[in-house]
Amino acid sequence: RNEHQNIHPENQELVRALRQQLQTDQDASAGDRHRFYTDMSCPVCLQQATFPIETNCGHLFCGSCIIAYWRYGSWLGAIRCPICRQTVTLFLPLFGEDQQGAAQVFQDVNDYNRRFSGQPRSIMERIMDLPTLLRHAFREMFSVGGLFWMFRIRIFLCLIGALLYLASPLDFLPEALFGILGFLDDFFVIFLLLIYISIMYREVVTQRLNR
Repeated sequence: RNEHQNIHPENQELVRALRQQLQTDQDASAGDRHRFYTDMSCPVCLQQATFPIETNCGHLFCGSCIIAYWRYGSWLGAIRCPICRQTVTLFLPLFGEDQQGAAQVFQDVNDYNRRFSGQPRSIMERIMDLPTLLRHAFREMFSVGGLFWMFRIRIFLCLIGALLYLASPLDFLPEALFGILGFLDDFFVIFLLLIYISIMYREVVTQRLNR
């Protein structure tokens, strides 16, 4: 298997060094790696992901691998994803806190998110984060014990407001006058709604891990 599969060229040397550092731990943890998430693999250690974490850019790693990648590199700043080089400002755990051995990973995730989840982001970075954050937000929206009820109510009210605007004959750009261009304001409203939901979800994840 190609050891540099999916790794961005600028990160290959750092990942190679980190992989060597983690090599001695792989045999000892092999049993745990196959106990959970047998359909997911980590591009850093090339094994099945243990305590998997998804980044805001949508890439998955072992919790210990991505934390080690952060500490092995420049722990004073947010890392860039080893695969796509996008700035990673949020770790999304895909495992339960009650799993054996998960406490330290959760503590490290909490530390990382507390440091970097609130840093300023450009509109392009927010757009790139949308698929991952919205997927997590709507999945938890309809799951038992998922999102806070207050967050669900806020999303529901936003959706109702957007639907009322889309159904209203009062538009900034009436379709009857501007034709297809009249739909631009509708798309803009939907876009702002999705951005707002992703921002709210980012705040919820950070607050939940800080509890």
